[in-house]
Amino acid sequence: ALLTAELSDPGAYGRILRDSGGRVTRIVEAKDASDEESRVREVNTGFLAVPAAPLKRWVAALRNHNAQGEYYLTDVIAMAVAEGMEIATRAPRALWEILGVNSKIELASLERTCQMNRAQELLEQGVTLRDPARIDVRGSLSCGRDVVIDVNVVFEGSVTLADGVEIGPNNILRDVSVGRGTRIEANCVLEQSIIGAECRIGPFARLRPGAQLADHVHIGNFVEVKKSEIGEGSKANHLSYIGDTTIGKGVNVGAGTITCNYDGANKHRTVIGDNAFIGSNTALVAPVTVGDGATIGAGSVIAREAPPGELTLTRAEQKTVRGWKRPVKKKKD
Repeated sequence: ALLTAELSDPGAYGRILRDSGGRVTRIVEAKDASDEESRVREVNTGFLAVPAAPLKRWVAALRNHNAQGEYYLTDVIAMAVAEGMEIATRAPRALWEILGVNSKIELASLERTCQMNRAQELLEQGVTLRDPARIDVRGSLSCGRDVVIDVNVVFEGSVTLADGVEIGPNNILRDVSVGRGTRIEANCVLEQSIIGAECRIGPFARLRPGAQLADHVHIGNFVEVKKSEIGEGSKANHLSYIGDTTIGKGVNVGAGTITCNYDGANKHRTVIGDNAFIGSNTALVAPVTVGDGATIGAGSVIAREAPPGELTLTRAEQKTVRGWKRPVKKKKD
């Protein structure tokens, strides 16, 4: 059996020759074709199904008596016909499925065709694509109802978007599950993470492998989360690093907070209890625990347990140096 196609410009493809009854008799390569044979528009796509036993015999009988001095596998078609075998043919559903790739330009063209087909499938499923020409699905993408995807979004691996998810422009999602009603703002990189319902991520946020966000979590601009669980309703809205951490419910992580999880040799874990408040510019030196309802004063370095419900801070006493003068530049001669 052969997969054949009708092309308006057969070019260098081998031509399918048939007898007066429409039966395939042989394949002639373009360089060996006569003028009449060159006008045939039905071509060999290169897909062939043939019984193994006779194929071995026919391959052994191939000769290179042709314009290119090559051994043509396609010559086995004439051998099969000579032995009384009928050659069945089938056509592809679309011509792009059988097009060959011999250059970066042709590869890019086929990639765009593939992506446009995937975009069409998503549109038919009810997904809103702000620009169907600017989406890349490089794995599997499963979408619920009323999903909206903006421009220049790349999906890799296995990605699942639940009902009502909105993906802003210029995002990369790799092996990610996104819960109902969550919005991913622009310019985020999310990989191997689980995101709950009604979350807000970004812009410019990064979720690294092992990030698990419960419902109603906010991860804001320039926040990085790695191998951490963040409880329902907790927020880290600005400029923070959360690594190897368990965060409870209703926690506020102030701007500039980092979990110091690496001591130069090993990773250690930080635990933050429910409803804790972490002041801005705090360094939590793991292993360390912040109790439920605890408050950490801004600018603190916390290396020991912060008890539940209490204010803990490490801060030098503020003082004013009376009469101090700023240095001034010396006048040049």
